[in-house]
Amino acid sequence: MAFHVLRSRISCSLIQGGIPKLFKNTADKSIPFSKFPSYVPKLARVHSTVSANAATNIPRYAEKIVGGWLLGCCGMVAGAVVLGGVTRLTESGLSMTDWHLVKGMKPPRTQEEWEAEFERYKQFPEFEYVHKDITLDDFKWIFRMEYGHRMWGRLIGVVYLLPAAFFWKKGWISKPMKPRIIIYGSLLVFQGLLGWYMVKSGLEEPAATDIPRVSQYRLAAHLGSAFLLYSLMLWGGLSHILKPNPIQVSKHLSLLRKSAHGVTALVFTTALSGAFVAGLDAGLVYNSFPKMADRWIPEDVLRFDPKYKNFFENPTTVQFDHRILGISTACAVTALYVLARRVPLPARATLAANCMLAMVGVQVTLGICTLLYYVPTKLAASHQSGSLALLTLAMWFMHEIRKMPK
Repeated sequence: MAFHVLRSRISCSLIQGGIPKLFKNTADKSIPFSKFPSYVPKLARVHSTVSANAATNIPRYAEKIVGGWLLGCCGMVAGAVVLGGVTRLTESGLSMTDWHLVKGMKPPRTQEEWEAEFERYKQFPEFEYVHKDITLDDFKWIFRMEYGHRMWGRLIGVVYLLPAAFFWKKGWISKPMKPRIIIYGSLLVFQGLLGWYMVKSGLEEPAATDIPRVSQYRLAAHLGSAFLLYSLMLWGGLSHILKPNPIQVSKHLSLLRKSAHGVTALVFTTALSGAFVAGLDAGLVYNSFPKMADRWIPEDVLRFDPKYKNFFENPTTVQFDHRILGISTACAVTALYVLARRVPLPARATLAANCMLAMVGVQVTLGICTLLYYVPTKLAASHQSGSLALLTLAMWFMHEIRKMPK
């Protein structure tokens, strides 16, 4: 009799403690005395697990603070991308001819310092081939553009690293999130080093038939790593801020999730191809649409040998590829939107799909106008910003319909 009373008390305490799976229906069924000792270790393990989870539980307000910080850093990275694009479009990126993490934070102030910096700039190919008639006042303007871009990058590092250390010490960073925090920081450092590595390529003597410009390969790597860092921070921030909404199961849901991943990858690839367009000034050839000089496929699209080099070094081929990728992205986003209409999605996911469809239309329009008007700075910068906006919306939609772990 005493044993059955003990069994009932254990069963009730387990059920009230939220662990019904271990002793399911034990209040109605008797446990043989011979098997009772085997349940004791199971009870101890479950209790330890629950205690550990409770000890590492992060308050909801702390999660929102961390998420807001990640999204803020994400916005600063977006600002760096836009500022970098304007710096490139105004041919300001090679105005600073050296790089020092701390010493480089002090700009020229006196007239003598500005003249010394200008004389140093005159020793490099860009002055001889591009800016030979530039005045000191003109040089000050392009120097400040590049200086602002570099200081903005350093500011991102400070805004990221100091709060990261604080949140880590406070215990607001979950165990799965800690490796990601380290990855974000590593990407930030890598991005700064890669930026200088890119600039160095433009300070070297160019080929006889070329003008001084940074390597399109290094430019694509620099932009691609910035987009990657942005995407990772955006995903982490959204995961902290937004609570997942349940999605009604349907036969098209799995296909929609896979398609969203594919579309996001296509958006990223299209943006990356834009870096090759920028690096080769490929937007200044064949300024017509939809045809390229009255031809659907230009004659010089494969004029380089070996042939694979055309896709990375031939301005005609690079622009042709970017056109194809842009149109393919627009079609893929439209198809994803149509598929999303067949799935009963929550309001946030529907809003993300609607915004993504609208943004791809804006982005295609910006791209065509940038080409037809011979790449004016404002249109070109807007087009580059639009690629980041489209990637943001694609990531948001993918985040809203993600499969949650059980």
